[in-house]
Amino acid sequence: MGDSCAVYVDGYNFYYGRLRGTPYKWIDLVALFDRLLQKQDPACRIEVVNYFSAFCLAKFATNGPASPLAQDRFLRAHTALHGTRFSRTMGTHTHDRTGTSMPRYVAGKPYDRRDRVKVWKLEEKQTDVNIALAMYRDACSGAYTQQIICSNDSDVVPVLRAIKQDFPHIRLGVVTPRRPPEPDITTHRNVMSSLSAVADWTRGHIDDEELAASQLPIRVQTGKRPIDKPDHW
Repeated sequence: MGDSCAVYVDGYNFYYGRLRGTPYKWIDLVALFDRLLQKQDPACRIEVVNYFSAFCLAKFATNGPASPLAQDRFLRAHTALHGTRFSRTMGTHTHDRTGTSMPRYVAGKPYDRRDRVKVWKLEEKQTDVNIALAMYRDACSGAYTQQIICSNDSDVVPVLRAIKQDFPHIRLGVVTPRRPPEPDITTHRNVMSSLSAVADWTRGHIDDEELAASQLPIRVQTGKRPIDKPDHW
């Protein structure tokens, strides 16, 4: 028997860190982490991939009403294919309906807090707290011998540290949703040292080949109406 593992994916961090601008948005998260963990730790048996995000708002999305529909297909496709091996916890987005006043950026000029403009400031709420609660409650339950977080956000450090202190027998892994480093590029963002300091192991990037090999079927059968990959994905 191998380790019983649970994966926790920060959806916002995963999208903007690895999927945005790629043709791999129709990603099968369960298949991807099965593949990654087979390489990292063949003894790890993933019981569930927990996905944390917020429902997108059409009026702020590049593709308007098509964006929440695409997100809905993505979530339903995972449930149809993987059942209880996929779990989702969705937070919310908030914004000031009259705009948020913020200092204007002017190239070559110093910060001036008196020179302000109104902007649309969209904020994702609850995701960090939901991840922390889920990870700690799972640790308390004793259901898993290994927990893996997919994020490069230092906000998850406190819960990792708490689990390490309170449940030292649980192995902690970190998968950073980043592109692999390119030759001669010195600005590649590595795993945050604060994350690696509390993890038993870290993985610093996800390859294009791994994403390409872990796509959902173009059409997912459900027994009722099939779920098709969104055209703009």
